[in-house]
Amino acid sequence: MPVLLVRIACCALLLGSMMTADAGSKHKPPAKPASKVARPSDAADAVFIDMSQAFQKGDRKRLSALLPQAKGHLLEPWAAFWELRVRLGDASDSEIKNFLQRYAGTYQEDRLRNDWLLLLGERREWLQFEREYASYRMHDDKEIECYARWLEVQQKDLNVSSSPIEEIRKTWLNLKQSEDGCTYAVSQLLKQHKFNPDDVWLKARLSVENNRKVPAREALKLVSEHTMAMLDELFANGGRFFNQRASSLGNESPEWMTLALIKAATADHDNAVKLLQSKAAASLSNEQKQWVWGVIAKQAAQQFDDKALDYFASAGNAALSDDILAWKVRAALRAGKTPAWPLIQSAIDAMSPLAQKDPAWVYWRARSLAGQQTVNAPSAQALAAFQSIAGPQGFYEQLASEELGKKITVPPRPLPPQPQETAAVKANVLLQRALYAIKIGLRQDGVREWNYATGLVDSAGQRGRLNERERLAAAQLACDQGIWDRCINTSERTVQMDVAQRYPTPFKEEVVEASNSIGLSPAYVYGLIRQESRFILDAQSNVGASGLMQIMPATAKWTAKKMGLKNFRTEQLQQRRTNIAIGTQYLKLVLDNFQGSMAMAAAAYNAGPSRPRRWRNGPVMEGAAWAECIPFGETRDYVKKVLSNTTMYAALIHNEPQSLKARLGMIGPRDSSAPEENNELP
Repeated sequence: MPVLLVRIACCALLLGSMMTADAGSKHKPPAKPASKVARPSDAADAVFIDMSQAFQKGDRKRLSALLPQAKGHLLEPWAAFWELRVRLGDASDSEIKNFLQRYAGTYQEDRLRNDWLLLLGERREWLQFEREYASYRMHDDKEIECYARWLEVQQKDLNVSSSPIEEIRKTWLNLKQSEDGCTYAVSQLLKQHKFNPDDVWLKARLSVENNRKVPAREALKLVSEHTMAMLDELFANGGRFFNQRASSLGNESPEWMTLALIKAATADHDNAVKLLQSKAAASLSNEQKQWVWGVIAKQAAQQFDDKALDYFASAGNAALSDDILAWKVRAALRAGKTPAWPLIQSAIDAMSPLAQKDPAWVYWRARSLAGQQTVNAPSAQALAAFQSIAGPQGFYEQLASEELGKKITVPPRPLPPQPQETAAVKANVLLQRALYAIKIGLRQDGVREWNYATGLVDSAGQRGRLNERERLAAAQLACDQGIWDRCINTSERTVQMDVAQRYPTPFKEEVVEASNSIGLSPAYVYGLIRQESRFILDAQSNVGASGLMQIMPATAKWTAKKMGLKNFRTEQLQQRRTNIAIGTQYLKLVLDNFQGSMAMAAAAYNAGPSRPRRWRNGPVMEGAAWAECIPFGETRDYVKKVLSNTTMYAALIHNEPQSLKARLGMIGPRDSSAPEENNELP
C-alpha cells in the first residue's frame, strides 16, 4: 500500500480495535500515524448524512454552511468533495488544485479529478486535460478515455488503423449512453477522414435495435443530411416510416430503410418479414438485408418462434453482431430433441475473439464438438475447452467440471490472513473511511470507496492492483464487520478461493430453521439470498422489493395471508426473521408449483410465475440449455447464479460432492398428470 498523503487532524473511529493508525504495507514506508481520539458523537455523523442529502439536491448553501463542522473527521474528504463538486463548473483552478493536493491519495481526489477531466474535455482545454490525465488513476470512465485516445491520435498523427482509433471505435459502439467524450472524438476523426462513416451508421443500427433514441440521434447527426425529426417518426412506427418516407431520402434511403426495418422488427418481426420481402426493399444491399434478417431472427428467437433458424439462415453469419449470434446459438439449442450442434459451432465461430472467450460460448462450443462426434468420448479439442474454464464457482465453470467427470467440491482454503496482513488492511485509511461510511448509512459512497481501495492503488502515478494476500485480508475485514457484499465482492477478486468468504452463511439459525420447517433446501435459500441481496438486511430495490430475500409488498401480503400471519404490515419485511419466513414460504410455493424444478422456480422468483410457464413450452431440454434460452437477460443471469450458488452452498453445508446438472434436470412442457398450476401465485 502506498503512502497515503491524507491529512486527518483527528480520526474518530467507529470500528473499534480494527482502526489503527495509518501505515504503509511492507512494500512502502509507513505514513505518519494519525492521532487517536474518541469516536465522534451521533451529531457529528449526522452532519455527513445531512451533507450527503444536500449534495443529492445540489444545495450549495447548505453544503457550504455545514463544511466547517466536518473538519478533522474521518469522512472530511467526502464533505470537501461534495461541497466542491456541486460548484465545480464555477470553481477556480486554484481551488481545485488545492483540493487535489490536500486530499492526495484518496478516492475523493481521484473522483474529483475524473469529473474535472470531463469538464476540461467539454471545454476543449487540452493542455490542462493532459496535465491532469497524467495523475488520473481510475481509468474507468469511457468518455475520458475517448478524449485521451483522441489527443494521442492528434499528437502522433496516427492513421485509421491505429490502436487508439480502434479503441475509440469499440468504446463508442458499445456505449449505451451518448456523452460528449466519445461522440466528440468520432466527430473529429470523421472530419479528418480517419473514421469510417459506415461505423456511424452501424452505431445508429445498434441504437435503434435497442430502442436508444438519443445515441441514435447523436450518431445520425454526424453523417445524415436530414433533420432528426425523421428519427422521431421512425421511432414512432418503423413500418409506417418504411412505407411512407424511407425511400424518398436520396442517397441515404437504403440506410434509413434499414433503420426503419430494424425498428419494425423490434415491434413485430412477422410484419418486418413482409416488409423486407416487399419490392420496396429491393434497393437494399445484401449486407443491409442480412443485418435486418439477423434482427428479425433475434426477435423470433426471443419469442421462441419455430421460424427463427430459417430467418438466421437468411441472415448468414458475416453481418451479425455478437448479440445476434448469441441468439442464434440459443435458437439452435431449442431446435428439437437434439440441439443443432453444427449451427451452434458455426455461430460461436463467427463471434468476435473476445465474445468467444465467454465461458458460456466456450462451454457450448465444446458441447457442439462433442455432440457432432460419432464416438462417446469427447475429442481432445472439446476436453481442452472444458478444462480451460472448469472450476468450482460459476455456472458454466461448474458444468465444465462435470463434463470432465468432476463433481463440485469445496476447494482447500488458502492460508488465512496473517497478523501483519490483517494489521496492514486495518491501517488502510481508505478502507477505514469506506467502512465508516457504510456503517452510518452512506452505503453507496462507502461501497465506491471500498471498491477503489481494493481495486486500484496509486504507485507513483501508475496503475496497479492489490496483491492476492491484501485482497484476502481486505475481504476478511469486511466479513468480520458483517458487511457481506464487500466480503463477497472482494473475495471474488482473489485467485485462490476462500469459500467461507465467497459463500458466507450469516443468519444461519433463521435460514436453516425456516427452510427445514417447510422442506426447503437451506443451500437453495442461501443461493438465492446471495444473489438477491448479498445479505444486506435493509436492501431496497428500485421497484420496491425489500430485505434479504427482496420480497415485493404485494407478494409479501399474499404469502403472509397464506401463512396465517395476522396483522402483517409490509414494514415488517425489514425484520430479519419475518423476511426469511415469508421469503422461504413463497419460494417453497413456487418450487412446488413447478414440480421441484429449481431453475424454473428461480426464474419465477425473479420474473413472476407466468413467464417461466410460457418459457417451458417447446422441446424437452436439459436445464442448462433452458436457462441459457431465457429471453430476459436479467432473469437468465439470475437463474444461472442462483443455481451455481446453490450447488456450492450444498457442497459447503453437506461436505460432499454436488452436481449442478442434477439440480438443473430436464425441462419441458408440464406433464398432463402433474397437479394443476397455482394461478394465484403473484
